[in-house]
Amino acid sequence: MTGESALAGVRQAAAAARDRKATDVVLLDLEGVASFTRYFLLCTGLSNRQVQAVADSVEEQLALGGFLPQHSEGYENAAWVLLDYVDFVVHVFSAPARQYYDLERLWRLAARLPLEAETPPKAASK
Repeated sequence: MTGESALAGVRQAAAAARDRKATDVVLLDLEGVASFTRYFLLCTGLSNRQVQAVADSVEEQLALGGFLPQHSEGYENAAWVLLDYVDFVVHVFSAPARQYYDLERLWRLAARLPLEAETPPKAASK
């Protein structure tokens, strides 16, 4: 997978998570920080059922684009679902698990990339 297709895939995953009302969606660029993947997408579901729904949505939407996870875990427990797409990893947390594991602190050297909804609107040309 190229860098551009990985970024497109992880942004598609973010959109799918937001479609299921995931909160606190964060995209971390791990280039130069980790060698096992390029991006982490972190998001939170407010219940176990929502965590599963977000994970389902991400998998379904990415499969439409030809992205299939190489590994997944945590779905049954639904405290932390991990979907590993090799060049990016999607983490869907329950609120307590997100706070406990605090991946943003653990990977604080990673750059935080803006997502579509976070991008400021372009100024109108005059």
